Order: sequence, then structure tokens, then C-alpha cells
Amino acid sequence: MSREPRPVAGWPRLVLRVAGGGLLIAAAAIHLDLYLTGFSHIPTIGWLFLFQVITGFVLGIAVLVYGSRLAAAAGAGFALATLGGYLLSLWVGLFGFKETRTTAGIVAGVIEIAAAAALGMLALTPAPGAVGRHEAASGIGARLRAGVPWAGLLVTGVSVLALVVLGGSVAAVNSGGVAASGSGASANTVRTEKIGGVTVLTNAKGLTLYWFAPDKPSKSVCYNSCAAYWPPVKGPVTVAAGVTGVTGKLGTAKRTDGSLQATYNGRPLYTYIADTGPGQAKGNKLNLNGGLWYEVTVR
Repeated sequence: MSREPRPVAGWPRLVLRVAGGGLLIAAAAIHLDLYLTGFSHIPTIGWLFLFQVITGFVLGIAVLVYGSRLAAAAGAGFALATLGGYLLSLWVGLFGFKETRTTAGIVAGVIEIAAAAALGMLALTPAPGAVGRHEAASGIGARLRAGVPWAGLLVTGVSVLALVVLGGSVAAVNSGGVAASGSGASANTVRTEKIGGVTVLTNAKGLTLYWFAPDKPSKSVCYNSCAAYWPPVKGPVTVAAGVTGVTGKLGTAKRTDGSLQATYNGRPLYTYIADTGPGQAKGNKLNLNGGLWYEVTVR
């Protein structure tokens, strides 16, 4: 036995409209901040973030201005698709980029679920008079225009499932600060490579090493989302056999979780997630995550 959808009228529909549109814009704003603070330099992922920002703002404004069920459906689908992309990048990676657990990512995921719930209700339930106009009509199109039976239960079920999947996914991966300590520079040797006429320090995989201007001597201030995108190099490290010209002093600094981070002349060392292979130094002289980043040069 099916249940006919009840028209959502008055202030409840206005609340769904404002909440759904506002949450879409909030999620787009978070992605804009992430895009400006590092993701713009990641191949393919940077363009996807920019697309998400533009589309999120456009759909959010469309929902707020028009409040149509079509705009609401598009917004709900887009929110769930964005969440799906985030989960996929957590599980297996996306276009060569594997996401780590960060506060910004979790907050954006929860906002996207809330936006999809509000917009889903707005899209699946008819406005006042819709049921009456279509009760004599037949066919799938007419039924959809009249609303989806059990819309409330359907939206609630999908939302709960999405929250469970999001929670399980972020719980199954290491946080940015923990995972980063052993990623990108897990081997305990450093090498050198010439990039743009300058000899720079690299990890064993050839990825350029960086230092962060706001860091204190032998003390890192890069944690949470910062450490997710600038993975700290796990220490201690030594100079690889046969490598010459590394005249600075290698050492370690203790991070707040008790792990050791490699240092060079007292400066904590990092890699950069936008560098995907040897010979790249995309993070050099970038002003991100609260300060300037520089490649580590050797003489």
C-alpha cells in the first residue's frame, strides 16, 4: 500500500529552500578555500574543485531565487555526487590523488549530506495544488510531478546511509597529521636533484623537500589540514649513499603526536601533495596554510 505525498507548503517549504540553497553555497565556499590554498596546483583535481565551486554557487543561488523542484533535484544530486567523489578519493584515490582525513573534508561531507536531504525533500514533495492538478493524469511523468510516495522516509534513509558511509570512511583512514608523517617520504634517506638550475633536497623517491617560514627552530606549526597537504617527512633521515653536496645538518623534531619529523639545519621538512614525481617544485614560494613555503636548497 503506497502513501500519497503530502504537499509541502508555507514556511516549511521556505525553510527547505533556504537551508538547501545555503548549504550548497557553504559547501562550495569550503571547496573554494581549499582550491585557493593548494588544490589549484593538483593536476585534474584542481579543475574539478573549480568546477565544484562554480556549480555549487550557481545551483545554490538558483534554489534560493527560484525554489523550483527541478533546481532542488539538481542540487541534491550534485551534493551527493560531490560527496561520492570525496569518498572515492579517500578509498582508492581519484586521478592519481588520494585524499586524507581532514576537518575541512569531514565538515564539507556533512554539509553536503544535509544539503541533499533538504533539497531532496523539496524536490520529491509537491507544492500546494500540485496533487490536485495531476490527480487525473496518468503516466510516470505525472506521478513524479505529483510527488514521490514516502518521500520523507526515502530522504531520511538515504541521509542516514550517507552519514554511516562517511563516518565509516573517515574512521578507516588515518588523519592528515598521522598519515602524512609516513607518506611521501617514508624512506629514511635524502637525495639531491637539480630543478630550474638550483640543487634541491629530495626524499628517496625524488620528491622535493620544503621548509615552512612560520615554523620555529626544530618545531613544526603545520598540523591538521596543513599537514594533509604538506606531509611532514618522517625522521630520522640520512644522506643516501653516493650523494654529495649536502652540507647542512640533518636532525629530528618531535611533533605533538610524539612522532619524529626530519629537519635540515633545524627546519622541519615536508613534501607537497601537488608534486607527483621527481623534478617538480610546485610548492616553492607559495603562500599557503598561513605562510610561505620554500624548496630546500643545498650547496
